[in-house]
Amino acid sequence: MPNFNILREHKAEKTFRVSSVMGKFDLQSENIKEEFVGNIDFNDDWQVGIIVGGSGTGKTTIAKELFPDAYITDFEYKSDSILDDMPSHCSVDEITRMFNSVGFSSPPSWLKPYSVLSNGQKMRVDLAHSLLKDDELIVFDEFTSVVDRNVAKIGSYAVQKAIRKTKKKFIAVACHNDIVDWLLPDWIFDTDSMTFQEFEGQKKNRPKINFEIYKARDKSIWRVFAKHHYLSHYHNNASTVYVAYVNEQLAGFISIIHQPHPRAKNIRRIHRLVIQPDFQGIGLGVMLTEFIAKKYLSDNYRFSITTSAPSLINYFKKAVNWTCKSFGRNKEHATGDSSSRITSSWEYIIK
Repeated sequence: MPNFNILREHKAEKTFRVSSVMGKFDLQSENIKEEFVGNIDFNDDWQVGIIVGGSGTGKTTIAKELFPDAYITDFEYKSDSILDDMPSHCSVDEITRMFNSVGFSSPPSWLKPYSVLSNGQKMRVDLAHSLLKDDELIVFDEFTSVVDRNVAKIGSYAVQKAIRKTKKKFIAVACHNDIVDWLLPDWIFDTDSMTFQEFEGQKKNRPKINFEIYKARDKSIWRVFAKHHYLSHYHNNASTVYVAYVNEQLAGFISIIHQPHPRAKNIRRIHRLVIQPDFQGIGLGVMLTEFIAKKYLSDNYRFSITTSAPSLINYFKKAVNWTCKSFGRNKEHATGDSSSRITSSWEYIIK
């Protein structure tokens, strides 16, 4: 991309109010001029970039001028379910796979209209919508501007991870510098200083998070997570409950229950596992599961999980310490009648 020199002019009509302000603040002209000069000279081998700077520094103007065909404007969402708002050429599997990849992994929320989603969920839906289109380049303005900063950081990491699984290129336009280390861009253009920086060979490692796990005394905390579970709002009170916090915010829930078996009496399995929507997409579910699995193994228990969640199944298939015990449609799982969906059972074994 070559040097750019963008001039924007606006002449306000000289109304009574305009004249009053000009006189009060000694403005010499109602003709406002803004000039943005810089250089965004990236190589072809990149996938994630960011244009960042304070309000009024030209981020949107530059993005629209340099990438007019890729600039994302507001999508129109008018269906009762966001599933039906996604591009018509996409299959249900493609849509749900994309939702999972951007960290929007709550099937109950897929059935909701866009208007009732949280700001964090809306951001991920917009990104999924963008990625499902045929466009090679996506320029996303106001990126993370309306979400909590913890959510912004986690969402940024989930976004870049999803982008790098495709052949697409993504440019975030943002006013917060705190997401840069999480978005892990290949290049950055700072509109505060009008400077460009490229990061060749940058290691794609996110910053550390403060991840804490506690045993819950009050099992009614399940009510916070129930609506986000992909199968059932029911919770067995005989289970042992643990909760996870990220940077002191409640993020995850896992409960463990005895697994009946004709011979083995020491099997424990996951009863419920939920990560809050705003914290999905960075592997917290796996971190929580494996932390608890190691704890139970150290206490001389066997540890298992039965799931039909695609993101977990994909991870378990590649993981060294998870052994598949069953896969398919099976009516006899302890979690209930699963004949209408594919389920899999896994056991955690240290190898």
